[in-house]
Amino acid sequence: MNYNNSSITEKLNQQEIDMGTAAQSSSEIYTSDSEKGFAIDHHSSTSPELDAGAKFVLVSHGSWLHCGYHLTTSIVGPVILTLPFTFTLLGWFGGMIWLILAGVITFYSYNLLSLVLEHHAQLGRRQLRFRDMARDILGPRWAKYYIGPLQFIICFGTVIGGPLVGGKSLKFIYQLYHPEGAMKLYQFIIICGVVTMVLAQLPSFHSLRHINLISLILCVTYATCLTVGSIYVGRSKDAPPRHYSIKGSHTDKLFGVFNGISIIATTYASGIIPEIQATLAPPVKGKMFKGLCVCYSVIVATYFSVAISGYWAFGNAAGATVLANYIGETKLLLPKWFFLMTNILILLQVFGLTAVYLQPTNELFETIFGDPKKGQFSMRNVVPRILSRSISVAAATVFAAMLPFFPDIMALFGAFAFIPLDFILPMVFFNITFKPSKQSMIFWVNTLIGGGSSILVVIGGIASIRQIVLDAKTYSLFSDS
Repeated sequence: MNYNNSSITEKLNQQEIDMGTAAQSSSEIYTSDSEKGFAIDHHSSTSPELDAGAKFVLVSHGSWLHCGYHLTTSIVGPVILTLPFTFTLLGWFGGMIWLILAGVITFYSYNLLSLVLEHHAQLGRRQLRFRDMARDILGPRWAKYYIGPLQFIICFGTVIGGPLVGGKSLKFIYQLYHPEGAMKLYQFIIICGVVTMVLAQLPSFHSLRHINLISLILCVTYATCLTVGSIYVGRSKDAPPRHYSIKGSHTDKLFGVFNGISIIATTYASGIIPEIQATLAPPVKGKMFKGLCVCYSVIVATYFSVAISGYWAFGNAAGATVLANYIGETKLLLPKWFFLMTNILILLQVFGLTAVYLQPTNELFETIFGDPKKGQFSMRNVVPRILSRSISVAAATVFAAMLPFFPDIMALFGAFAFIPLDFILPMVFFNITFKPSKQSMIFWVNTLIGGGSSILVVIGGIASIRQIVLDAKTYSLFSDS
């Protein structure tokens, strides 16, 4: 990608010379400016201290490999069970094209975001949070009234979804062996909420690195199970008849395409890229790219195998989750131990994913209630930390138990929150920060992706609202399904 007069690197060097604040060495230490939302080099005589959220939660001690674990856990999760269903809405050609294209766009987008963060770090202003980037690049109102609330909706919504998905997996395991059992879904959700509350007390994002390595292994394992399960059922004598035409009226097909595009887009979404990059020990240059390569290696291995094998095996009869297709009309199409193992793997990985999305909300609570001048484990900080995190998870668990149809609502949130944060804002941040020439390819690629994604927000939102309206007649509080 060419510029008219100079490369990005030359622009970076010139800005560093002009400002006289280029990073001196890999041993530089950064602190955060709570007013402006960026970090400054310690060599500055006016560098303020980190706020409690950045100091205690976003600890910058990680390696690029740890970053890869965090990225993978934030993106790859039980949502891959829906991928065969998206192909029923898009067909073989449309499904494959969009699955590839969405992966390429998000990999590119996350790299742009990382370049912007690295640029500011090299200039002595290391931004640690999404709202810090918005405050520094777009202005404080964008951070306070748009980016901050959007990210909070994503993170808290995922924390609600964690106990819900975990509770459904736990209930399925229970019913495998106690089909007439009396326990209700909300009871399993509460059990998962209690486990989530314990995980919420882990002090920092960096402290999740080993949990997220296990999470990475778990998601690869259950994706392999799903792929093998689909192939086994597809080749068995009990295999259902397969048809690959797209079902429904012209209107249903049109909204189905919008819905399928939106679902696949959100399966690649993260919404917390700056917070993950904040866990890297300085210097950060180049580390995020390596972490993204780890993450997308897992994505390629899991997304495509599950999507292709599931749609091949079940065609346009693929259910909302592929696990549902392994249950025949009169019997299980796979051994009982397969369902037990797969659901346990999903349950455990959901806990890791939920713990990751707890971190931005934990950081926000720490910033509000914590005192950076006191020790991290002083009574002054421990008491409000435990209370705020426990109350937050308890509230999320109550919402999950009350609203088991929450995934429909999250699809709407995904359209209006995930897509702007992961598809649109990285393009905006890059173009504002580096100011590429309007004759350059990178400017028009970013503009095209940003504009197309804005259209996707609208059509995805409309499709999600339509689905909520269609499903509304089946909604009930504290439902058992």
